Amino acid sequence: MPLTAADQRRVDEAEAEAEAAGSTKLLVRSPDDTEKLGSVTVMCLILNRTIGSGIYVTPAIVLRATNSVGISLLLWTFGAVFGLCGLLVWLELGLSIPKFQPQEEGAASIDGDGPLENVPRSGGEKNYLEYIYKDPRFQTTCMYGVLFIVLGNLTGNAIAMGQYIMQAAGAPDSPEAVRGIAVAALTGACLIHGIWRHGGIILNNVLAIIKVVTLMAVIVIGFAAAGGANLGNGPVGKASVKANFDTNKSFVRPSDDAGSYARSIVYVVYSYGGFKQPFYVLSEVSRPKKRFAKATIATMILIAVLFILANVAYLCAVPKELILGNDLDMANIFFENVFGNEIAPRVMSAIIAFSIFGNIVVMTFTASRVKQEIAKEGILPFSLFFARSTTTPYAWFKQRFWPSRSKILEQSPATALLLHWFFAVILVAATSSTSTSIAYLVLVLLYCYTLTVIVGFFVAAGVLYLRYTKRREWTDNLGFKPWGGPTAAIIYSCTCAFMIVGVFIAPGEESPFSYKATGVQHYIVPVVGLGMLLLGYAYYLVFAKLIPRWRKEVLVVEREPIIVRQGGRQDGEWVQILEVVEFWWAARQSGKEA
Repeated sequence: MPLTAADQRRVDEAEAEAEAAGSTKLLVRSPDDTEKLGSVTVMCLILNRTIGSGIYVTPAIVLRATNSVGISLLLWTFGAVFGLCGLLVWLELGLSIPKFQPQEEGAASIDGDGPLENVPRSGGEKNYLEYIYKDPRFQTTCMYGVLFIVLGNLTGNAIAMGQYIMQAAGAPDSPEAVRGIAVAALTGACLIHGIWRHGGIILNNVLAIIKVVTLMAVIVIGFAAAGGANLGNGPVGKASVKANFDTNKSFVRPSDDAGSYARSIVYVVYSYGGFKQPFYVLSEVSRPKKRFAKATIATMILIAVLFILANVAYLCAVPKELILGNDLDMANIFFENVFGNEIAPRVMSAIIAFSIFGNIVVMTFTASRVKQEIAKEGILPFSLFFARSTTTPYAWFKQRFWPSRSKILEQSPATALLLHWFFAVILVAATSSTSTSIAYLVLVLLYCYTLTVIVGFFVAAGVLYLRYTKRREWTDNLGFKPWGGPTAAIIYSCTCAFMIVGVFIAPGEESPFSYKATGVQHYIVPVVGLGMLLLGYAYYLVFAKLIPRWRKEVLVVEREPIIVRQGGRQDGEWVQILEVVEFWWAARQSGKEA
C-alpha cells in the first residue's frame, strides 16, 4: 500500500518498538491493498455460507411442521425479510463503529477529543456488543468470547457432510466413518487457509459460483417439470402443481402447533444467516464504505429470490402428500420423484455434501479472524499466541524461490485457526456417544440459538438503545443509514425474542421436532444455550474479579491501531494498516483501570 512519508514513519516506529529486544508488543498487520477482498469475494462469502444444506434439507421439515404449502412459503418469504433486516442492522453498526481520531502525527485514539472517523474492524458483532454494552469491562468480551470460541464453527454441518458422502457412495451408515469425514473436512479447511490465504479465497469464490449455478439448475428442473417435461419418471409436475398450488387447498388445515412454528422459524432463519460472514473480516475488505453495503444488499436479495424460487420449484415437482409421508430431505425426494431412479438421489447427496464443505471453508476463514480479535482483548490463556498472524508457507516458499520486492508477505492467523480446529474437533468427540443424526440436530440448533438468535437479539436491541438514548449523536454520524430508520432493528429484535422464548414450547407428538421424531427433548438445546451464556459470565467473574483480587493487580490491555488513508490518497478511506497489541498486569495503586 502506498504511504505518505509521515505514515511510513509511524509504521517504521511501530515495527521497531515491536521488534526491540525484550519487547512484549505484538504487531498484527492488515492485508496489503493487493490482498484486500473485493466486492465479488464479499458476495461469495455470503453465498458460500448461505447456500448449504439448509435450502436442500429444511423445506421438507418446515412443510411437515406447518402442514401447509402456503404457510411454508410465507415462512421462507419472512425469512428473507428477516435476513435483510439483520443485514441492515449489521451495516448500521459495521460501517459506523469503532471510531478513531486520526491525528497529525498518526497516533489513533478511540473516542478521543475532536472529529472521529469510523475505521472498519474485523470481528463482527464482537465489536458491536462491546461498543453498546461497555460496562463492566471484560464482561461482554468474556460472554461472547466463550460462546464464539466454543460454538463458532460448523461441526454439526461437518457431521452432516459425512452422512451425505456415505449416502452418495451408497455405503451403509457408519458413525465412525461419518465422524472421520467430519474431522477430515474441518482439518482440510483449516490447512487450506493456514497454508495459502489467497488460495482459500479462490476456493471460496469458486465453490460459491458452482453452488449458485447448481441451485439455479434445481430451479430450472422444477419449473420444467411443472411445464410437463418428462425427465425420467413421467410428467409428474402437472399433478404436483395442481395439488400444491390450488388456492383453495394451500392454507387448508394448517398445524396449530406453536412449538413447531417456533422451530420452523429457527430453521429458516439459520438458512438465511450467512450475511454476517463478511463483517467478520471487514478490515480485510477493500473500500468498505464505498462498496460493501451495495455488494451485501445485492447478495441478500439474490439469495432471497433463489431460495423462494427453489421452494416453489420443489413443490412444482413433488406433491405435498409425498413429502409428508417421507422422512427424506426435500432435495432427495425432489430428485427421486423427477428422475425416478436410485442414482439421482445419490447425486443430490453428493451435491449437498459439496455445498456443506463450502460452508465449512468460508466459516473457517471468517471465524478464525473473530477468534484472533477475541485473543487481542487479552482474555484467553496465551492470548498473544492466539492473536498473532504469521507468514503463510505458500508466501514463504514463493519468496524463497521467486523473491519479490515487497517486504510484506501474505499472512494468516495460523494460531487462531488452530484454536478454531481444536474446539471443532472437541465438539465432534463430545457428541460421539450419540447418533450422528442427533449430533447434527443438537449442534446446528445450538449454534443457531446462541450465535444467531440470542446474540442477534442483543445486537438489534442495542441498536434501538443507541437510537433512543443517544439520538442525534448516533444517527447524525452513521456510516450507513438503513432504510426505514429503526424498522429493521425492531423486526429483527422482536423475531429473535420470539424465538428465544418459542423454542421452550413443546412441539406436538406428530411434529418433526418432537422427541419421538428426533430423540431430543425440546428443552435441551435452549437450556444448554442459556447455560453457555452463564458459563461465559462465570468465566468473566474468574478472569476479571477473582484473578485480579488474588494477584492484587489489574490487567491492562493496549490496542494501538495505525490508521492511514487507503492508497495514500487524500480522498482515500481511513483504514487500519496494522495494530500493536500489548498486555501487562499492573499493581492496583498504579491507577490502571481493571
